[in-house]
Amino acid sequence: MQINENMKKPLLNKSGVSPYITPEGHKRLNEELSYLWKIKRPQVTQAVAEAAAMGDRSENAEYIYGKKQLRQIDSRMRFLAKRLSELIVVDRIPKDTSKVFFGAWVEVEDTDGNISRYRIVGPDETNLEKDFISIDSPMAKALLRRAIGDEVVVSRPNGTTAFVVNSIHY
Repeated sequence: MQINENMKKPLLNKSGVSPYITPEGHKRLNEELSYLWKIKRPQVTQAVAEAAAMGDRSENAEYIYGKKQLRQIDSRMRFLAKRLSELIVVDRIPKDTSKVFFGAWVEVEDTDGNISRYRIVGPDETNLEKDFISIDSPMAKALLRRAIGDEVVVSRPNGTTAFVVNSIHY
């Protein structure tokens, strides 16, 4: 499925979250699901079985904690399976690379001369340490469909900030 570059707003699912993801992000979620199913869950299941064999389960902390871990693992696996089925992998760069779209690296400069660089990714990939921002974030929404030299104004908790787009890379 492709993203319509001319759409006014990003497509959102029922919970108000964009379903877009990069191929790298999709791979990471698949790997997490596989790890939980093939490695982590069997380890915890084995630990619970061993704890259950020790006798009284009502006062067995290892058994109680193991069961809690299994519930958390199962919950995360259900979430990942459902989310992976909803996601749209964006594996192509847009035809017009002079504008900001999903997957772009964008360098911006504020009025004080501070330069920041962000990559616009899906909400499942947001990572501020890597400068990955969600397409649903106010900054990404302000940057979408902008070109080099365009000024954007972003609402922040401490007021609004103006930025100029310095560069765009895919």
